Amino acid sequence: MPSHLTLSLDHLRRLENFGHSISAPAYVFRPTHAEQVAHFLREAQERNLRVALRGAGRSYGDPHMASGGVVLDLRRMNRILAWNPDSGEITVEPGVTIERLWQYALEDGWWPAVVPGTMKPTIGGCLAANVHGKNNWLAGTIGEHVTRLRALLPTGEEVALSPDDDLFPALVSSMGTLGVFTEITLRLHRVHSGEVEVGAWAVPHLKQMLDDLDAHKESSDYVVAWLDGTARGKGLGRGQIHVARYLEPGEDWHPARTLALDYQTLPENILFVPKSVLWMFMRPFMNRLGLWGINTAKYLSARTLGNHKTFRQSHAAFNFLLDYVPHWERAYGKGGLIQYQCFVPKENAYEAFREMLETTHRHSLPTYLGVVKRHRPDRFLLSHAVDGFSLAMDFRVTNGNRRRLQDMADVLNRIVLQAGGRFYLAKDATLTPDAWLASLGEDTLRRYFDLKAQLDPHEVLQTDQYRRLFAPLKERLA
Repeated sequence: MPSHLTLSLDHLRRLENFGHSISAPAYVFRPTHAEQVAHFLREAQERNLRVALRGAGRSYGDPHMASGGVVLDLRRMNRILAWNPDSGEITVEPGVTIERLWQYALEDGWWPAVVPGTMKPTIGGCLAANVHGKNNWLAGTIGEHVTRLRALLPTGEEVALSPDDDLFPALVSSMGTLGVFTEITLRLHRVHSGEVEVGAWAVPHLKQMLDDLDAHKESSDYVVAWLDGTARGKGLGRGQIHVARYLEPGEDWHPARTLALDYQTLPENILFVPKSVLWMFMRPFMNRLGLWGINTAKYLSARTLGNHKTFRQSHAAFNFLLDYVPHWERAYGKGGLIQYQCFVPKENAYEAFREMLETTHRHSLPTYLGVVKRHRPDRFLLSHAVDGFSLAMDFRVTNGNRRRLQDMADVLNRIVLQAGGRFYLAKDATLTPDAWLASLGEDTLRRYFDLKAQLDPHEVLQTDQYRRLFAPLKERLA
């Protein structure tokens, strides 16, 4: 590993977002320990270089890019530093993935309290975005399960923080723009089985979907809904709900078997077809007609074959649906995809989501995949959370629809803001500075900029997302 930021062709890479719809060149360096990170940040400051931090690159937008600048890929900082199987506390470096975390702890009877829909992101990236899961209304975000952390500030100072420290809720959620996590200690959730009990049923429209999600949150550990974005009219917002609960001691007669790692392994084939090539077979159907047919078949199947069905499923199978088909995002074609996710208070969610779905149809850009979850507020500075619901929508990107997608996103943003909603930086590819300001409010962003001036006075940490959303607001709020 070089000891200097040598901006040579050897380090020049073209990086992409997860959806392959955004790319940018950058000089990539891969530190292996915190001292190297500190050295690189110091040298970047001296040479007036801007730096972005990158983990697994699973964000849908540009928070892990620095066009023409330096990107520190932290995946080599991937050691597990301490593990206490009695308390469920684990200390890791930022490059450890969710996959490695649960695989390390599960056989001892522990599962991460919060996981996203894929096991591939790094813990550092998850903490920077303060990710949530299908249990957000109950377990909160991943930041709420961190008991202590160490971080390196761009000034060169290293800080040790607990949740009681004022800086803690700012660093967590700051998308890597205030400091670099170097050690993270999490408390995991005790489980007595490698399975959860799952219930599934179809819902005919959006109103019932939101009502059912809210009603079942009191008796479940997880609630989530798939939404058919191609449906219209009386079926607008139809879909299928899945709820799940952890098994109590004694409900699993063979916990050692289900807690074993090989029991959690996702299948390599679907109907004898290797999953590694399935995305190629999916691509011909990634259009409005094809997705209408697939979504309609899925909904009708949920109504007939899987309605009010109860079954058991492994933790990995239930939580990591996005990992069933490797490289599924490539099925969207050369232009890739973006995801639009918003969070709306429960009293306004139905009207807002209904208007948003109708907007996608008016623009002839229906979402190919919609997901609805239940949420609660949190105390983190750049929080996306509200006491309400989130709606996530995937959109295919082509050379011919990029401008229309942005125009539609601007309309969706106005609907969300009128409903008192917020946005999620890990999924953002279309936000504008004005929408970001209106979402968080001037007071919150002023607090952020005060911390930025204190912790990163030379603005070394400047991602493409920071330059797109934050930088235009800096002088306005000064």
